Amino acid sequence: MTVTFIGHGYVGLVTAAVFADFGNTVYVIGHTKEKIENLKKGIIPIYEPGLEELVKKNVDSGRLIFTLDYKPAISESDIVFIAVGTPTTKTGDADLSAVLAVAEEIGRNLEGYTVVATKSTVPAGTNKKVKRILEETKPEGTEIDYASVPEFLREGSAISDTTNPDRVVIGAESQRARDLLVKLHEPIKAPVILTNFETAELIKYAANAFLALKISYANSIAKLSEALGADALKVLEGIGMDRRIGNMFLSPGPGYGGSCFPKDVKALISIAKDNDYPFSLLEEVENINGQSRRDIVRKARKTLSDLRGKKIGILGLAFKANTDDMRDAPAIDIINLLQNDGAKISAFDPKAMEIAAGVLKNVDYKKDAYQACDGADLVIVLTEWNEFRELDFEKIKSEMKTPNIIDGRNLYDPEEMKARGFTYIGVGR
Repeated sequence: MTVTFIGHGYVGLVTAAVFADFGNTVYVIGHTKEKIENLKKGIIPIYEPGLEELVKKNVDSGRLIFTLDYKPAISESDIVFIAVGTPTTKTGDADLSAVLAVAEEIGRNLEGYTVVATKSTVPAGTNKKVKRILEETKPEGTEIDYASVPEFLREGSAISDTTNPDRVVIGAESQRARDLLVKLHEPIKAPVILTNFETAELIKYAANAFLALKISYANSIAKLSEALGADALKVLEGIGMDRRIGNMFLSPGPGYGGSCFPKDVKALISIAKDNDYPFSLLEEVENINGQSRRDIVRKARKTLSDLRGKKIGILGLAFKANTDDMRDAPAIDIINLLQNDGAKISAFDPKAMEIAAGVLKNVDYKKDAYQACDGADLVIVLTEWNEFRELDFEKIKSEMKTPNIIDGRNLYDPEEMKARGFTYIGVGR
């Protein structure tokens, strides 16, 4: 098939590269000349394991084409995917301006029969709005069907999540559109859920909100465990072995972040309010997430008494390992609060420091973890990078001013760290 993706963020770029690798001809349309020219050269704007190689392979084969021009891409395509961002507005709603603007451009450039599908995360009812725009703008004699095909990839494992998902969700009104989309996804061996627009839209929000709930629940159990003298990791391991619950996303830490969970929780709360349902459960999920970040700072204050003039080394800035994504990363709130208390911050992250420098000011960015810890009164681990698991703590201890560590990801064994002479504080331990 010939397929077009509008947008080259995590969703658009990864999914486009995967479908090109399946043998399709795939156009990716952007709106920034510099980014498109860089992509043509194999310069990837995001860090995602394996993505650079996958993009280069399919660009070299001629199957993956980056362009600013809608006309040839849309007119040749069997399926067009909208994969632009839907950031949160000040009211918590999803900002649909990019989705609706793109729909107009698609409509004006349609030829023959085309399925237009939304991959962007949008609230229920959006796809019907987009369908109306397409009907109003499409040239006479063209045929369209519309669909909602939400994505479920995780940053850091986006390629494998795209090629081996737990399910493929297709919301469409016509059998012709369903058949074409099912055919496109044939190389992906996963259950296919065929449903209507509204159900497909809600599946995406409901899934992300539930995972955010699990993280906040884990942090609530961690806080209670600290008060009771229990080991939260063992508690959560014990409940996670129950097949009805499962152990994924039951790891306590500094809270969830990234481009999806914070945005989608807010949007689902807003959608519920618009439909006269106060979703108080998710409101509390948000409250707990904020408290989880503040708890890291509270532990720093308790450890050092007064943070004024104290040097704190931060290990990890991205919201999770294997990505350079700083969107709503816990490190942002935590570092800002530490700086408000007068702390001096040095930091290291294997991939995210360039982006972090545009978000966090007055931070001394270091070339490795050891430099970040040098002379520190306290070290705080905020991202679970594998390279942090195997650090030389004898070297770190010798270079720190005082050997205090807050392990925000529970990477280390408390007894081992204490035996090495550290004051060790974990989460829920």
